[in-house]
Amino acid sequence: MTGFGNHFASEAVPGALPVGQNSPQKVPFGLYAEQLSGTAFTAPRAENRRSWLYRLRPTASHPAFLPWKGAPLLRAAPFDELPPSPNRMRWDPLPLPDEPVDFVDGLTTYGGNGDVATASGIAVHGFAATRSMAKRAFQNADGELLIVPQHGRLAILTEFGRIEIDPLQIALIPRGVRFRVELPDGWARGYICENYGAPFRLPDLGPIGANGLANPRDFEAPVAAFEDQDEPHEIVCKFQGRLWTTKLDHSPFDVVAWHGNLAPCRYDLRRFNAVNTVSFDHPDPSIFTVLTSPSEVVGTGNCDFVIFPPRWMVAEGTFRPPWFHRNVMSEYMGLIEGAYDAKEGGFVPGGASLHNQMAGHGPDRKSYENAVAADLKPMKIDGSMAFMFESRWVIRPTRWASTTPLMQLDYDDCWAGFTKAQLP
Repeated sequence: MTGFGNHFASEAVPGALPVGQNSPQKVPFGLYAEQLSGTAFTAPRAENRRSWLYRLRPTASHPAFLPWKGAPLLRAAPFDELPPSPNRMRWDPLPLPDEPVDFVDGLTTYGGNGDVATASGIAVHGFAATRSMAKRAFQNADGELLIVPQHGRLAILTEFGRIEIDPLQIALIPRGVRFRVELPDGWARGYICENYGAPFRLPDLGPIGANGLANPRDFEAPVAAFEDQDEPHEIVCKFQGRLWTTKLDHSPFDVVAWHGNLAPCRYDLRRFNAVNTVSFDHPDPSIFTVLTSPSEVVGTGNCDFVIFPPRWMVAEGTFRPPWFHRNVMSEYMGLIEGAYDAKEGGFVPGGASLHNQMAGHGPDRKSYENAVAADLKPMKIDGSMAFMFESRWVIRPTRWASTTPLMQLDYDDCWAGFTKAQLP
């Protein structure tokens, strides 16, 4: 099923979806009707997100949650372990753990902003996992999760059905949805944006018109599927920044049918329709926005998810790589594959960089020298996919991110050695 924000309906057993009523007195097959609300009941119709799930048992039936001590490097906002730094930062890829670690235990927080208590801001995590989750589900009550794999496929079983993604696809898991991550290739690594704020949506196109960038039809929701297993399962819940656990005597993935406009989805980054200049200069990187979480300030994102996909460069008389700039927005960047056209080395697939509010950045010296000397013919940037989580607030690094040996302490050196311009 496709179409971002559309109303879907899916049933794993014919006749499981009620007709005409969402919660009739007698639901087909004795299923339990349950609504999952991703926005307030009174949100405007165009912005209201909810789905009805028809399941074998209600999710209300579980013992009390108890504190859980897993995922030792997972953190949540407010990020106040260390004072924020104006310095630019860059990290090597997360290594594989020495012991078998699943998706939840493999979560590592780089930083973030805002506050889970006020539903604002984001957290930025990496993950490195070597074991599929077994008889365990994860539920995040603090925000939705935008999952960007860099190596290895992920098979994500959700309450709505199954989603499989490879390193050039993303998955978006709404707040509160339970899911399990399996590793078809044995191990996986990637990035996550945890969005505390308004749900991600497609950006408005304005003068671009009706078509371009990410098309709604390319966002795919899962088909209903369920597990009828009367075996012990663990639920790990993230609530107000802390992890809790409870036990069930059955699988939590027991939704037989569902309908609504709030559902997990996947999107293939290779389907992004890039828009670029055909004359001179090139547009701001916001032209590559896939999804946006708006804030109360019009045009200023709580978070924008931006990619730098394969594309043609044809501008005349124009410096082709991203130019030097300082930005009121803060930028966390990752690389899925290939090389980034503004960095000759050091920024590798699986790595990450952080350029916070008003930190000067841009191409390194070698990239700059090659670019200004290049013969400007039409060229295609190919075999590369970088992305950016961009937020209106400073992204405050965690203590781990500020002290890990993965941090490249010589990052500033890539801008050293620029010669002084010579005036006549």
